[in-house]
Amino acid sequence: MENVIEIKNLCKKYSGFELKDINLNVPKGMIMGLIGENGAGKTTTIKAILNVINSYDGQIKVFGKDSKIYEKQIKEEIGVVLDDSFLSEYLTPCDINKIMKKLYKNWDEKLYFRYIEEFKLPKDKISKEYSSGMKMKLKIATAISHNPKLLILDEPTAGLDPIARNEILDIFQDFIQDEEHSILVSSHITSDLEHIADYITFINNGEIVLTKTRDELLENYGIVKCSKEEFERIDKKDYIKCRKNRYEYDILVENKEDFKIKYDIQIIDKPSIEDIMVIYVKGEK
Repeated sequence: MENVIEIKNLCKKYSGFELKDINLNVPKGMIMGLIGENGAGKTTTIKAILNVINSYDGQIKVFGKDSKIYEKQIKEEIGVVLDDSFLSEYLTPCDINKIMKKLYKNWDEKLYFRYIEEFKLPKDKISKEYSSGMKMKLKIATAISHNPKLLILDEPTAGLDPIARNEILDIFQDFIQDEEHSILVSSHITSDLEHIADYITFINNGEIVLTKTRDELLENYGIVKCSKEEFERIDKKDYIKCRKNRYEYDILVENKEDFKIKYDIQIIDKPSIEDIMVIYVKGEK
């Protein structure tokens, strides 16, 4: 399978934080979701891909090209939505169009204004006067109107109401329909990724904990709820992490069907991605 992003042994040190040996591939035509706590390393990884942080160790390729050597060519083919947008809130959509025409050789003015109309964004109103959902739609319209092959998104649905979030998720799914476009999206709203992501990568404390397909996580993983006596009979090698609650133990297992057979347990809960993340972070071995 062809990859649009290939990260090998990415390391970056800050005071009090370290990104450690990140290895990650984003397949072409797919949506890769990045999950993890705030400060886990998601945004640092994205900024390394975009080459907007100072020196780091490791290698990053985008579209098969070294991200440092071919930075300008690569960025012509990428649409980016970051929390700290470079666009002033005192610009109107019309102002943004004038600026983008000068920045991108493939800028599509007709496409841009089609999105502005479709998203019902006032053309002559500064974005400072927009709602949160409207501001995000403006960022997305700007990001995809130079016909990029890849979207890189950092928390694109944070702070939005459910209706606005669903509208934006629909945009992302439309973007990859032809299987020629790809998305890397970081989000702490894991329920959004359950709807749109093909793959999930979980980063915790600067390290990748797992990379799986969404279906593997939701269909194969399970949470076993048991008493202390039942828990003490379970071999540690047969579960990933456990979390002790007031009256019972929650045990995260990677293959619920194998676990059922070995321990003759019939009921194993189907976890959400958030459940898996919480037990990984808060649980013990």
